Amino acid sequence: MEPIYHFEHVHILSRNPKAVAQYFHKMFDAKIIEGIEPDGKPRVDVEMNGVLIFIFQVGPEENLPASPAGRYIGLDHFGLRVDNLDEAAAELKRRGVEFVVEPFMKKPGLKISFIRGPENVRIELLERS
Repeated sequence: MEPIYHFEHVHILSRNPKAVAQYFHKMFDAKIIEGIEPDGKPRVDVEMNGVLIFIFQVGPEENLPASPAGRYIGLDHFGLRVDNLDEAAAELKRRGVEFVVEPFMKKPGLKISFIRGPENVRIELLERS
């Protein structure tokens, strides 16, 4: 059986996450979701008709130029959810996909991996249980 992929989320790195969230709220009526990261840092995300936009703070000391090898200001990656990440990974490897990060359990109920897409776009594959 072929894996079924569902659009899950987008990550944005920003020097001002609240301003980014306000933009999505003002322009697209997105719901702003404020919370706290496990390390105690504040976090702000938005939800737009089921699409999640995770906005992460980048400190002024972080020099993140646009680089295919790492993170940068702007779109970081997008995520595709699958029902069984291990099966999907095996199928994608068979098709020649390059995995940047092999599947691993990030936290209870969340298994993730990253692949390199066209134009060096990072794509997260994830399984939620």
